[in-house]
Amino acid sequence: MTAGLDQSGIRRLNTSAALRELAVSAEAVTMTALAERTGLSRRTIELILDALVEAGWVAELDRVPVTGAAGRPPRRFELRAQHALLAAVRVNTLEGAAVVSDVRGNILGRARRALREYPDPRSTLDDAADLVREALVDAGGTIERLRAGAIASGGAIDADGVVRRLVHTEHWAGVDLPGELGRRIHIPWFADNDANLGALAERWRGAARDHDDVVWAQLGSRAGVGILIRGTVHRGFQGAAGEIVEAVSMRAGSIEDHPIAGLTSPVRQQQRLARSRVDAARAGDPAALAEVDEFAEHIVSILTTLSWTIAPSLIVLGGGLEDAADVLLDRVRERMRAARAPEIELRATSLGPDGPLVGALKFALDRMDTQLFGPVVHEA
Repeated sequence: MTAGLDQSGIRRLNTSAALRELAVSAEAVTMTALAERTGLSRRTIELILDALVEAGWVAELDRVPVTGAAGRPPRRFELRAQHALLAAVRVNTLEGAAVVSDVRGNILGRARRALREYPDPRSTLDDAADLVREALVDAGGTIERLRAGAIASGGAIDADGVVRRLVHTEHWAGVDLPGELGRRIHIPWFADNDANLGALAERWRGAARDHDDVVWAQLGSRAGVGILIRGTVHRGFQGAAGEIVEAVSMRAGSIEDHPIAGLTSPVRQQQRLARSRVDAARAGDPAALAEVDEFAEHIVSILTTLSWTIAPSLIVLGGGLEDAADVLLDRVRERMRAARAPEIELRATSLGPDGPLVGALKFALDRMDTQLFGPVVHEA
């Protein structure tokens, strides 16, 4: 892993590894524990922690005696989570939303509003940058503390964050999302498909924490899936994996005008109509129950195909489908069993509409590097 790196590069990698471990730890960490988790020597960890404390990134806490242990209590450290901030922004066809968090992913500020003209990438990315600035104000932060950001967007997005294609429009093809946002807010940016980031979020802080092979699905007025294989986002060729709305044979968009399909619509009126029909189904209305059954059949036709081709251990329904989980999940499970699909677990998202934003924060945190989040440790 370190072949070809000079000493400065190795120190940078080691410091980045320590920072990532501190960021995901919910409690203070001892020097010994951090050495074990990173695989680094105790002396290397000591140098790293001393440098991070001096730079203000890490706090050394008071020593606490350990019951039954002889000698001095171990040194304990924790990341000063609000020393730096991260941004995440999501855009769909009608509106954008942004959050600002500390480096543990705890959301501190928010902003949301309608986009002016989604088909125009320049206008939309201007709006996205403005939303980040508004969320930063809401968080009480300053632009100097903002270290990195990530954007969640629709479409096939490659590993470099370039939009390869977006259904129903050609204006976004070739747009370099990190580059464009970096010109508007001068920090490193990353980008991925919103469904991919929804899946990443569920495994980090949502319904999929106990699974590695996961599909996150929104089906209805909007259709797309995010795929994790062994805990890692699977984008496929040019980011096309999961863009099932383009797969004509799967008929993912065949009932986009169905009353229940509006659960995943960005149009508020359609959302309200869908929720009212779900409420009617809960109350036992025969026509509404028939609509839910019809919609469940549509979902099953897609999930059954995914269960044999991707074979995840868990499918998470999100993008608005969680609002009908109580009337939808059992119907989908029953029909998948009848279709003799693999015995894949089915859950609703526990993150709601925040999912792709939370995933975008995780996407940036996974790229935590000393260039973004701290100093390089110098030789003793």
